[in-house]
Amino acid sequence: MRSTFQHFLVLATVIATSFIVKADAQIFYNVKDFGAKGDGITPDQDAINKTIDGASRAGGGTVYFPAGNYLSYTIRLKSNISLFIEQGATILAAKEAGGFGYDEPEPNAFDKYQDFGHSHWKNSLIYGEGLHDISIVGQGLIWGKGLSRSTNQPKGGGNKAIALKNCRNVNLQDFSVLHGGHFALLATGVDNMTIDNLKVDTDRDGFDIDCCKNVRVSNCTVNSPFDDGICLKSSFGLGYARATENVTITNCQVSGYDEGTLLDGTFKRTYAKYSDGSTTGRIKMGTESNGGFKNITISNCVFDYSRGLALETVDGGLLEDITITNITMRDIVNSPIFIRLGARMRGPDTIAVGECRRIIISNIVAYNVDARHGAIISGLPGHDIEDLRINNIRIYYKGGGSKDSANRVVPEYEKDYPEPYRWNVMPSYGFFFRHVKNLKLHDIEISCMKEEFRPAFILDDVKGADLHYIKAQKTNGVPSFVLKNVRDIDIRQTTKVKDILIKNADTKEL
Repeated sequence: MRSTFQHFLVLATVIATSFIVKADAQIFYNVKDFGAKGDGITPDQDAINKTIDGASRAGGGTVYFPAGNYLSYTIRLKSNISLFIEQGATILAAKEAGGFGYDEPEPNAFDKYQDFGHSHWKNSLIYGEGLHDISIVGQGLIWGKGLSRSTNQPKGGGNKAIALKNCRNVNLQDFSVLHGGHFALLATGVDNMTIDNLKVDTDRDGFDIDCCKNVRVSNCTVNSPFDDGICLKSSFGLGYARATENVTITNCQVSGYDEGTLLDGTFKRTYAKYSDGSTTGRIKMGTESNGGFKNITISNCVFDYSRGLALETVDGGLLEDITITNITMRDIVNSPIFIRLGARMRGPDTIAVGECRRIIISNIVAYNVDARHGAIISGLPGHDIEDLRINNIRIYYKGGGSKDSANRVVPEYEKDYPEPYRWNVMPSYGFFFRHVKNLKLHDIEISCMKEEFRPAFILDDVKGADLHYIKAQKTNGVPSFVLKNVRDIDIRQTTKVKDILIKNADTKEL
């Protein structure tokens, strides 16, 4: 009996094992079995796409890249497909040759409302449109070596590492991207997307999350010296205004080291020339903002050698219900906090000026911040930024601002591209508020490493503000606060300023 039972167990194990092997054979599709060489010399896109087609015909599965270098032009994703890039495997973007190369950019009747890169998806290394249940995972590398960072590309050229349009249920996890072109990731109209544990070291934007809903970005490191690191957008690329909403960004790091020195671990800062004169590498909402931004949280993130936070709606969208907390910044090359409601209005003429409201920014420490700009929060005449709360902030500025700068009258820049450097040297070194309604500024401490001859705070056309528990370094004879056209301003527990309630004031210095 015992012997019979043992034989039965052995037979059952063999049968079970055979089923597992058979199941694996149906689920995993090795690109080398479909003709990929992985030698870094032979173009492998035909074999890769053949593998994807085979998996798709069987109802889906995992397309497996074992260790090797897979030189490729456009890889076309399909629904229910996962690309698994093994440790030691690299998908290597080929360079176009004689007009041959990547899929041609598709026509877009609305491309005049955003840059070329935001208007086209097919001219990419990895591309998918109208798909569901797709993933790119594994410890391998996507190297966009042959991709262009420019929108001016020759026939057959490609300028994005990964481009997804109108997809849902997307998972991007664990791989790295080097030199991703104009976008390491462009996701437009993508819903239910998880981006986790990616390392990106690229020559322009890292992640552009455009017109997307229900997105989770976590545990990612993005180094992008020439453009934005993690960027939320809401362009008109889909032909209508669609909000980017329900987004969490957490436990991420952004920086602007020399390209390639994040992944090789050297973290160099030797470039002499960057886009617009300084390294970028930040977290941003905008500039494309037709559909707006709603219900966004950003938490537990690190900025190093980069620009600061930027929240911009300038193309008619709503920017509302935003929470940003637990942020550390170091060596920030322009404004640590930039919030802009503008009227660039790059979109159809029927769209009205947007709105910016219900924003909470808390628990931020920033060290060695550029002296020129301070934090800039500015709406437009008749279009206030509303319901803004900023609390528990510690900023160390470089300082050194002059008296001449303190007297500068700042233009509205209503139609301009919203970028702090375009505002030039500001008349305040700490915070500049203009066209703001219902402001609460609590537990703020700012200081400067060199003597400052500009006031710490300027409030211009501000209606209703509580300024409590403020500490600001000041030079003798220089006011801490300059108030212009304000009403209902409550200042309490502020260093070297007596508690005061101001009902109305055209001009006042404190």
